[in-house]
Amino acid sequence: MIMSTGPRGLTVPEQPSGSAPAGSLREQVYQRLRDEILNGRVSPRERLTEPKLSKAFEVSRTPVREALSRLLSDGLVERTDFGYAVVVPSLAALRDLYELRITLELRGIARAIENPQVHHDTALLRGELALWDEMRDDVPEPDPSFVLRDEGFHQTLSRASGNTQLTGALVTVNQKIRAVRMHDFVEEDRVTATIDEHREILRLMLDDRLPEALTALHRHVGESLEVVMERATQAMARMATAG
Repeated sequence: MIMSTGPRGLTVPEQPSGSAPAGSLREQVYQRLRDEILNGRVSPRERLTEPKLSKAFEVSRTPVREALSRLLSDGLVERTDFGYAVVVPSLAALRDLYELRITLELRGIARAIENPQVHHDTALLRGELALWDEMRDDVPEPDPSFVLRDEGFHQTLSRASGNTQLTGALVTVNQKIRAVRMHDFVEEDRVTATIDEHREILRLMLDDRLPEALTALHRHVGESLEVVMERATQAMARMATAG
């Protein structure tokens, strides 16, 4: 746990008066704490309080308070009796959220199949494919923060479908399950499989093979909800033993 043994990479030096706008310091605290959470360096058992974080970051409580407020909006932390803690959804809530995520993901392609007037933004898809092709040539090390790259893919896929409401809903759902999903990317085979599946989906969409793309996406996000939940349960077990 990062807070019980000192700052350990959390220190953000207090800036001299007039050296930078206040927003800069607030942003630094938010980004550093967010990175600590997304990289799995904050245990779900960790107590996140303003005094403890202020001491670790060597800043006043104001930027810490604002960072925690933003993390609350992001769905990464929740209020508790003692302050804040990393969000860990219950298995029941997780099942509901995963089911909603699958529905939102598939709808982006399904609407284009149903309505010939709906066309995907091919420029967005090509740009995304280039990113994942590069990643396949230089596979990142397994790391919980890989979840952000994964979310970026799915957000781009949704944006390309042209329905901003679908995309907004998907972003919200992913934020709520992020704390669990990030622990699904600590094994190399999961990272490489994700890269290959993303590339396959993008290529099928760019080839206008939408029914096949829909099938591939369904398989990718969870053709069997039971398999998805099994992985989520394993991820939650990793969370419980982390730190």
